[in-house]
This record gives sequence, structure tokens and C-alpha cells, in this order.
Amino acid sequence: MLSSLRSSKNYYPVLTFVLFFIAAAASFNGFYDKWHFREPGLLGFNESCRFENIVDGTAERPFVYRQLLPFIANTIDKITPATVKTSIFTARDDNQTRYLDIFFNSPTSKHPAYFFRYIILYIATFFFAFAATYSMHLICRQLGMHPVASVLAPIIMILLIPFFMVRGGYYYDYPELTFFALALWFALKFDWFWLLPIVLLGTFNKESFLLFIPTLYPILRTRASVKSSLAGIALLSIASASVYLRIHSYYAQNPGATAIFHLGDQLRYYVNPLKFLFDLDRTYGVISYSSATLISLLLIAWTLVRAWNQIPKSLQRQGLIAALINLPLYFLFCYPGELRDLSMLYPIFFIALAFNLHAWILDYNPRPTPSAS
Repeated sequence: MLSSLRSSKNYYPVLTFVLFFIAAAASFNGFYDKWHFREPGLLGFNESCRFENIVDGTAERPFVYRQLLPFIANTIDKITPATVKTSIFTARDDNQTRYLDIFFNSPTSKHPAYFFRYIILYIATFFFAFAATYSMHLICRQLGMHPVASVLAPIIMILLIPFFMVRGGYYYDYPELTFFALALWFALKFDWFWLLPIVLLGTFNKESFLLFIPTLYPILRTRASVKSSLAGIALLSIASASVYLRIHSYYAQNPGATAIFHLGDQLRYYVNPLKFLFDLDRTYGVISYSSATLISLLLIAWTLVRAWNQIPKSLQRQGLIAALINLPLYFLFCYPGELRDLSMLYPIFFIALAFNLHAWILDYNPRPTPSAS
């Protein structure tokens, strides 16, 4: 009986789908419970990037630059007949209360001008949380990870994302992780020109993707010459920059700034023991130590150090380039203690986590270690 269960070709993909769906749903809930879409009347409210201003294109820079999901929401809203939207908005349940109130804890979702776009953004954000788990799963399979590690690692990583949203969380964070992971997988598996759609969409989602492109060079170099790899990085960067400049010029008159200088705030945070050692955060409804405190950072570093020698050389170099780019920008332009602003390091942390899980499983079920390159 046990043998027949193990030999099933359909069960494991279905189980993987269900587990990824549950993990993505939990992660999305962790984000949504903490931050929603920064709309008024809720704890995560931020006037600079509130939902209404984001979809109307009047939000402050740099938040208004992150246009992929708002574009999707506005486009679907425009092509959907008004009668359909009206019927959804006026739907009632047996208790004569608005049907939508059951699903969304937000005053904005009750506004007739915004409710439909709110639904679309809600669905799209969850979709990318779900897609991110599969994108990371593809990396594990490409690296020859143990099948169980290939499932557990994306689940753990997606569940950690709300913990990294210490000072803020945004609808574009899950697409960013998805495009980073897909870019890494494409670079591992295909020639550089297959990355073009990922680059365009990733930059449309968040301008930081432009800075992520050079980190892919060591991976492309494993299958191509120096000249070809550099040419690929250059052309992908040009494509990304063209998207960024188009968005940047379109919203040039919006209030705000391209970046905000935060080095002073960073220094004050890390020399304050009450913050750096004991700062608290609330995630999944539980109050615990912030992921930006010393204990959490040591655990992250331990995960990286413990698996570093098992990670392929090309991915090690990718992580080091990402650190050289992301860390200075983090300390100069990011709010202190906001680990989500180190998102360019998500891929290398995830890979280290996956290799640790792979080694753990092999301790009980020996099999060849993935080959390094």
C-alpha cells in the first residue's frame, strides 16, 4: 500500500500546489493584516502611497513609479462593463450587509469608485505571492535539490516575507520577489535574451530591478563567453532603463522625490540598544522580536555561513554583487530596520536556506550533493 502511494505521479504535484497555496495565503494575510494597501482608517495608513492615490497616479514619488499592479487594476477596471461592477458592488448576503465586507476589512473597498480596483489589486498581490513560491521552487529543482527541500524552502521563505516588512509592506513586494526568482532561474537555465520579458515586467513593477540585472552576470558567464555575457547584461540594462526613464518622466511632476537620504536615521538606529537589541514587531498577530534586531540578523547570517561552501560559485558571486549594490543603498536611502529594502539579497538567502534544508534531509537519506559551478 505504501509503495503504491509513493509511486503516484499525480499526488506530489497536487500536494505541492496545495502547500504552496496555503503558504502564500498565510504570507499574504501576514502582509495584509499588518499593512493593507496603506489606505486611510487602518493601522498601516500612509498618505504618501495610499491606495486611492496609487491607482489614480497621484501618489508621491518613488511609490508612484511602481506601476505594474496598478496598471493591471486600472486596465481590468476600464474593460469591465459598468453593469458587472455594479452588480458586484450591490451584492448582499442573507444578513443584508454588503457581501464584500465579509472579505475586506477596509473602508476603501466599500467606495464605489475604488472597490473593483481594490479587488483586482488584492487578487493580483496574492497571485504574485503564490507565483513567488513556484518561482523559488524552480530554482531548487534547477539546482538539483532534494524534492522535499525544493518544496519546504519556498514555503519557509514566503512565510518569512511578512517578518521582513518591519516598517512597511507594499503590494509590489511579492511581484519583486517573483521577478527576482524568475530572473535567477532563467539565467540558470536559458540564454540571456530569454530574460527580456522578466526584465521589462520587473522594472515596471519596481525600478530597483535595474540594479539587480548586473548580479546575473556570474550566472550567465557559466554558459557563455565574457563578451556575450557582458553584452547580454548591457542590453538587458538598457531595456530596463528605458522602462524606468519612461515611468520617471511620466510622473516627474508628482510630489516627493526619487530617493530620500536616511544615513543619519540608520546610524541612530544601530547605536540605540533599545532598538537594535530589543525592538518588537507584530506579525501574524503575534508580538515578537523584530527581524531587524541583532538576534534575527545573527540567525540570517548563520543560515548564509552554514551553507556558503555548498552554494555554486556562480551563485556565490551573484550574492556578493547583490550585497555590494544593495547594502550601501540600504544604509544611504532606506529607513532603518526595514529588511524588505534588502530584497536584492532575498535570492541568495533563499538559496542558502534551501541548501541547509537539502543537507538536513541528506543526513537521514543520503544522496549526491548538487554539483557546484
